[in-house]
Amino acid sequence: MATTWPLFVAPGAVLSDTTIGPWMFAMLLPLLTAVVLAQISSGGLDARLVAMLGVLSAVIAAVRPFGAGAAGVETVFFLIILAGRVYGPAFGFVLGNTALFASALLTGGVGPWLPYQMLAASFIGLGAGLLPGRQPRTRWGHRAEVLMLAAYGCVAAIVFGLLLNMSFWPFAITTGALAYEPGADFAENFRRLIAFSLATSAGWEIGRAVTTAVLIVLTGPLLLRVLRRSARKARWV
Repeated sequence: MATTWPLFVAPGAVLSDTTIGPWMFAMLLPLLTAVVLAQISSGGLDARLVAMLGVLSAVIAAVRPFGAGAAGVETVFFLIILAGRVYGPAFGFVLGNTALFASALLTGGVGPWLPYQMLAASFIGLGAGLLPGRQPRTRWGHRAEVLMLAAYGCVAAIVFGLLLNMSFWPFAITTGALAYEPGADFAENFRRLIAFSLATSAGWEIGRAVTTAVLIVLTGPLLLRVLRRSARKARWV
């Protein structure tokens, strides 16, 4: 709802007025806080997992300046994907939020775009935790897992870009073939969104996808073993 509302509002609906969307996003933010509190209070995130959450958030914040999004080079999503894969969808969802928030504080990237980045990254971690085949047993199984995560990283990086584009696209261009058309059907506005993305941010999306996939392939075999070993040592389910 926070990011995709321009594609789904019915003609003449209240949300077709582009000034309403940001207020809807602000209203949804408390739900995100409720998710975190529910996970902690229900035991989904115990003290050890909260500690691991803090460590990984700090690591992601520390490595983000090496990419900082220049030319699409992003050095944060591969860690969110690997951690979400090992520790599960709830952990991945929360890590996506805390990691982007911490890295924004470190790099000075705080702005109106930050909540959208946090929410989009949270769904990347969530999706990684929901991928099939939790614990491969053979060498080929581990290789297939890394390739699956790399492919997922490519798709997730492109979807991340589309979600971020939708956070400002309805307000950025008001006329022309690339502009959001209030009240138009899904197909028409989706076509305009793709055209807008290809014209403005395709290079960043491709760079982000390639960077994420390459980092997963290079570091995935080692980091998956390390993270799973820590989970076994701490007896995390």
